[in-house]
Parts: sequence; C-alpha cells; structure tokens
Amino acid sequence: MCPVTDSTPSARPPGALTPAGLPRATRHPWTSALLIVIALSLIPALILAVQRVAYEQAQKTTALVMDYPALVTQARRFGLDPQALLDKYRALGVNGVALYEDTIASLEQRGEVYLKNGSDLAADFPNQGVKTNAVYMRAATPAIAEALRQRYTIPTRDVTVDGKTWVEWPSDPRYLPAGPDTQKVNAFKAQGLVLVYRPYQDEAVPTAKVGTDWPDVPFIAFTGDEVIGARTPELLAQVDKAIGTRMPAIIEGNIQKGLEELVIDHGGARLFALAPSWQNQLDPLDVASKYNLAGRERGMRLMYLRPYPTINETVDMLTRTQSLLKSSGVKIGTPTVQFFTPSPVLKALSMIGPLAALLLLGLSFPLARLGMIAAGVTVLIAFGLNTLHPFESAALVAAVTFPALGLILRRSKVTDWFLATGLSLVGVLFVSALGASRESTLGLEPFRGVGLTLLLPLTLVALSFLPRQDIRKTLGDIYAAPIRLGDVAVMALGLALVALVYERRGNATGGSVSDFEYSLRRDVQDSIIRPRFKEVFAHPLGLLGLTGTLPGYFSGLLILAGVVGQSSILNTFSHFHTPFLISAARVFIGLGLGLALGVAMTALLRFVLRAWAAPRRDLARA
Repeated sequence: MCPVTDSTPSARPPGALTPAGLPRATRHPWTSALLIVIALSLIPALILAVQRVAYEQAQKTTALVMDYPALVTQARRFGLDPQALLDKYRALGVNGVALYEDTIASLEQRGEVYLKNGSDLAADFPNQGVKTNAVYMRAATPAIAEALRQRYTIPTRDVTVDGKTWVEWPSDPRYLPAGPDTQKVNAFKAQGLVLVYRPYQDEAVPTAKVGTDWPDVPFIAFTGDEVIGARTPELLAQVDKAIGTRMPAIIEGNIQKGLEELVIDHGGARLFALAPSWQNQLDPLDVASKYNLAGRERGMRLMYLRPYPTINETVDMLTRTQSLLKSSGVKIGTPTVQFFTPSPVLKALSMIGPLAALLLLGLSFPLARLGMIAAGVTVLIAFGLNTLHPFESAALVAAVTFPALGLILRRSKVTDWFLATGLSLVGVLFVSALGASRESTLGLEPFRGVGLTLLLPLTLVALSFLPRQDIRKTLGDIYAAPIRLGDVAVMALGLALVALVYERRGNATGGSVSDFEYSLRRDVQDSIIRPRFKEVFAHPLGLLGLTGTLPGYFSGLLILAGVVGQSSILNTFSHFHTPFLISAARVFIGLGLGLALGVAMTALLRFVLRAWAAPRRDLARA
C-alpha cells in the first residue's frame, strides 16, 4: 500500500492523512456505458422486488400449534383434564394442535387392546402352547384385532388360552404405527383447531397402504430427519400420492431428506419449533421473543409449541408470544400458504446488471490486468458454487460485486461513503431478483456462498489498494518494509475481527454471545427490527477511514472495515426467507446508527488528536 498524504492539511488535525493518497480507480472509456446498462437492468429487478413485497405482505398469518401429547402429559402431571388445559391455552392464543399417529402402545393405554408377553402368559397358563418369546394380543372388539392384523406384513396366528382367543405376534408390536385417532381428530376439527398430523412409518406396513388412512387435515409434519419413503422411490411416490391436498411442513433447522420432492407438487408451510431440552433452559420471555422473531422475520406459518414443565411458565410464554405477534402485525389464524413464482424473463434481464457491474469493477482497478483476473475468478467461483445455475450464480456475483464497487470507483472523501452505500443498495435489488424463488423463500435452498459475501468484497477492495506499478515491485516493497511491533498488533487485531465476523455470520453460528449482548438483542428485537451489530460498528469505521483522520495505513484499514458494513447489507438480503421489507428496515436502521456513530467518532478522534498534539506545538514554540 502506498503512503497517503493530506491534500488539505489546514482542514485536518496535525499529522492526519487523507485516503486520497490511495491509488485512484481507472476511468475506463466503458464506464458510462456500463453504468447505463446497470441502470436499465435495474428496472426488471425493481419489478420483481415489488412483486416479492406484495407476495410477502399477504403471508402474515401464523398458527400456534401445541404438541398434544406433551400437553396431555402436563395435564396429567397436575391432575387436570387435557381438554380443560387446552381451553386455558386457547384463551392465550393457541389455535392448533399437533397429533401423532397412534401406535399399538397408545391403543393399549386407551384400553382398546391388551398385550401380554409370552413368558408371563405361559407362567399363568402353562402347557397351553404359549411361546415365551412371542407377544400376545387381545382386542376390545374383534374388528380392532382384525384391522391390526391386516395392516402389517408380520405373520400372526390365533391361539386359544384358557378358552380365550389371543393373537400371537412373533415380536413386540407395541411400536408399530396404528393409524390416526379418528375420534380425537374429529373432536378437534369440531373445535375449529388447525391440525398438524405427524405420521410414523415401519417396514411392516405395505407400501400400498402407507398414507391411505391419514386424516383430512391441512398439514403433515414428518418425524425424524427424513420423510417417509426418502430411501425408497416407490414408497416416496406413494407418500406423494397420499398427501393429496395436505401440505407438508418445512421444519426450520431440519430440512428432512426427501422433503424437496414433496414440496414440488404440494408446496410447504414453514414450521418453527424449539427442542424441549433447549426450551427448558430458556426464560419464557426469551422463548416468546424467538417465536415472535420467527413469525415476523422468517415467514413461519406454523409455530410448534411445547409446554414448559410448569403451567405458570407456559402461560407466561404464551401470553408474551401472543402480545409480541400482535405488535408485529402477525395474525394468529389458519395460514393460507401461497408461493412466490417470479418471472424467468425478468430474472434473465436482471442478470445483465451484476455481470456489467463486475466488468466495471475489473476495468476500474489501478492495475487493469489484475482487476480483470479478479473479475474472472469471481465469476468462476460464483458459477462453480452454484453448479452453473445462472440465476443463483448471478445473485452471488451481485452480492460480492456491489459492496466493493463503490469503494473501488471512489474513496477520496467522506461523501464517497454515500456512493458506496447507494451501489450496495442497488445490488440488493439484483440479489433479491435473482436469488428469491419458490424454494429459497421457503428456506429449502439456502444462498450458496454466504461466507463469500463477507470475505470476497474485502479481498477485491484490498487488491485495488495495490499501486499502479509492476506487481513484482510491490511485492518486493512489502517484503522489505520494516515491521514494527505496533504493526504486528494492528494486523493481529484486524485478523481477529475478520475471523469473528466470519464465524458469526448467518442466523445461528458458533460464535459466542455475552449475556449482556443476548439480553440487549432480545429487548431490541422485541421493540424494533434489530440491526446487525457488524453494520452498526463497520459503517462508522468506514466513514472514519474516508475522512483521513488517522495517519499512515490506518485510513486504508478503516476503509476495509467499512467494506464489511457494505458486504453485510448484501448478506442481510441473502436470507430470502426473511421478508424484503424486514431486511430493508434492518439495513436502514443500521445505516442510520452507523452514520450517527461515524460522525460522533470522527469528531471525538479529531478532538483527541488535537489535544495530543497541543503540548508538542507549545514545546516547539518555546
């Protein structure tokens, strides 16, 4: 990096430098033409953005669905009638229940069948041909026994013991799926509840019978890590047929194997749930905040609720959840799920803009050859990560190009931050137009290359800092440059900050969060749309770097920090399951706070530098 100089020393504190000393961008003859192409391509991107907002505004109804078996367990623990407890929770917003498919064990609990191990039955009635390694069943009615025998491929036989007929099973049948509790389903439908059915599957159930007795409910939520039939094409085809008009649930954080094939024909409803072990470690207000965030900012149409160990905690959670959702404009009701199907023609026209922007970026490097190489490598990475899918690849090109473009074109004065921000916001429209699809808005296809949206723009801007000279000489100058302990400390700090930003990208990462930050995030996101912290702190650093207040290479480093803020803008909009207007609010709040902090930080730093330099000036006069 070449040294920077202060072109207007009288306007800056003593010793301050300006970023104008960094190599300026090359004003290529094609610059104006490429900017016009970008502007024209922005028109179809803007149309797609308007269509997406209209679609998302119509998707603001969610259902609060209580796990019914968990509710029954809680009711019995406190000696309550399950229906009475459900009515109590319905008054607090719960408008649906999730019912699991019956098993033979649940039929046994209800007294519809009686099971006895062969060893026990043989002890009670010796010498009557009872096999000690078998399990014997008697049903409340012959119809139940016959229906269960016909349901499976397991061979059974009738055995008469002490004058009574038992059905002999070669293995324990307790955990075999036994169909829905039709009586319970009809009772809940009569109450107007939203029903989510959770079926099981066992190899003992013939393929042709799978799903034939699923109840008439709006939603199906499969259990485990894969849908029924995910490993067997014939079975998956049967499940696809059996679903009919029902809609499969898309469980956030657990995209089940085989689900995408079902969603193609039936669509899907996004479902948010917390694991009981995690929920019980959280305060009810924290849980309510998460459900509110899921409904407001992640497009969740089904909120899968489980009660706390105590009724009071459950009441607190439901009360707060209902209040927060109401404040967020999310209606509790029966979700009507539609799908976003953008025009391929408009998407194709929108592709032109990011490619033109990347070409402009490459041509604007001080080292033109290096710029074109960087642009070419960027294209290869984007299309390689997205396996040559054109729209997704172009979306990644937009996400890594526009955050860097502004600070490569101009970085000589503080107002250039507004140009950089404007171009980043232009990039937002292209990312949305090309990346938002039916699958990505449902959360089935996450944006590929999210990590690159933070790292690659940083790399592109850093490469543009190389002076306009033989790169071999630049490398030699860097190698021969004397390194001070302070330089090492600054570089180490910079690498640590970059690593922290990368580690904590996305919605759920491995980065640790302090108790104070966690509490602050919850309180902020409950009242407003919380901006991303990396933007709030990166934007002021970028502004400070463009003022040239700090000497030497510090201004360049601060500009690179500002690139992180610009990159985060595009990264925010790369989560297509988040409504467009929510992402926009998050970004603009971050920009406003960042601008205010940047102005305050610059004024404070200049005051400190003047105070630091004052004794030295007085000593020089003496």
